[in-house]
Amino acid sequence: MHVLLLVLYDPLKGLLTITYQLIKIGNSIARLLKYEILNEERSLIKRDKMFFHIVLERNMQLHPRHFGRNLREHLVSKLMKDVEGTCSGRHGFVVAITGVDSIGKGLIRDGTGFVTFPVKYQCVVFRPFKGEILEAVVTMVNKMGFFAEAGPVQIFVSNHLIPDDMEFQSGDMPNYTTSDGSVKIQKDSEVRLKIIGTRVDATEIFCIGTIKDDFLGVINDPTAV
Repeated sequence: MHVLLLVLYDPLKGLLTITYQLIKIGNSIARLLKYEILNEERSLIKRDKMFFHIVLERNMQLHPRHFGRNLREHLVSKLMKDVEGTCSGRHGFVVAITGVDSIGKGLIRDGTGFVTFPVKYQCVVFRPFKGEILEAVVTMVNKMGFFAEAGPVQIFVSNHLIPDDMEFQSGDMPNYTTSDGSVKIQKDSEVRLKIIGTRVDATEIFCIGTIKDDFLGVINDPTAV
């Protein structure tokens, strides 16, 4: 009401007041949109992150025959052999060791001659989370669904999580095929799937996936010419 009176009695001042109020509203909307966009970007970054660079510690045992000037090289070599490719339910699959931060003082084990060294190292680990999109290779197909592997992760896709227009076909090469035969899922097929659940054990991570969603399914058929 105050603004309307200004427009009637002092049009110039009234228009300036309206313009100022519109600018304030525009700035507030811009800040709100920026906040929402930043939150969405943070959410996407968090959701898409499966590889982590972390620092871990491990006690390494070394035989006395490896003592000498190459002690560190022997420890690092044994560390890579023992750790790379293993799985920890807490951290995920160890993809690669990227560096050794420190090697502590060795402790001789009574009666064996072996020495235990505390080693702190950096590594890249892979751990999938619910909602991640992965590309995987089918390893086995049966009437219950199919198993696939994405690197070290094994994923099971139930027949309830396969599109309704795909039916199971038994035979020498079990598969799921659409009614018109245009799409087929069989062993060695490459599929894009979404993780909907994970089971974490002490030394294993097992995932449940689905291809019953937009932009998911077969991305490469080994039988296609």
